[in-house]
Amino acid sequence: MSKVSSNKFRPSHLPSLLKDTYNAWNADEPFRLSAVVAYYAVLSLPGLLVIIINLVGSIWGVDIVQGKLTDEISRALGPEAAASIQSMMLDTLNEKKNTIATILGVATLIFGATGVFYHLQISLNQIWKINTSTNVSYFKMLLDRARSFAFILAIGFLLLISFLVTAAISSLNNYIKSFVPDVMVYVAFVLDALVSVGIITVLFALMFKYLPDAKIKWRTVWKGALITSVLFVLGKSLLGYYFGETNPGSTYGAAGTIVLVLLWVSYSCLILFFGAEFTYVYAERYGLGIQSRIKK
Repeated sequence: MSKVSSNKFRPSHLPSLLKDTYNAWNADEPFRLSAVVAYYAVLSLPGLLVIIINLVGSIWGVDIVQGKLTDEISRALGPEAAASIQSMMLDTLNEKKNTIATILGVATLIFGATGVFYHLQISLNQIWKINTSTNVSYFKMLLDRARSFAFILAIGFLLLISFLVTAAISSLNNYIKSFVPDVMVYVAFVLDALVSVGIITVLFALMFKYLPDAKIKWRTVWKGALITSVLFVLGKSLLGYYFGETNPGSTYGAAGTIVLVLLWVSYSCLILFFGAEFTYVYAERYGLGIQSRIKK
């Protein structure tokens, strides 16, 4: 790892930080880690969507939340994939079950929905060199699942804030457009981008702080989360354009939606793991350190 003369970050250090980050990221087999998380993301998708729709929908309205999520999925994966996922959501939400089946169904949904975060935790532990015992207790497994479920609730809360802020920006845009129609288009675009980066930064900050089995300082977390969110927003736009223009899932017929989800999550995880690697490199270089919270 490159060394610098000062133990305090300066903008001139950024090129060497990014170089060290890339080298460390490449050494940690990010494509393998991303493929594992993408696999569990596909299994978690029905439960994750249903929980978020019901959580946010209880405040915002289920139909509205479904529509907004479908629009977001359409921008990310294309209209065909969005239609398939919407059909899956409707089938899951409209299932009629007895009490026992409902209880078992809710438990299965929660277990399935937390799977992707559980395996994200394992990957982040590996990237941050956190050694975990191979003999994990049942209590820790339950604790990790509970922590993963907390992230689903956090996503729901941030999604609700995103909807509220977007609605406010849209109302403001419509009001001011009559006075300065040309300028407001650009202002709304910039505000929407800033809101996206801000909300995603908070999500990544919570993820870096609480998901891995690590003790890490907030000042390190925020820098890594900001870098990750900027790269994520740019990557999301590029992936949306790529999927929209090339439609790589069309080759796989009926399985095309699953393939698109796998590709999108894999590419997104590559960005997330790069941000996590930057956080680790930054902490190590400036003596902030990342320590394990697991007692041995």
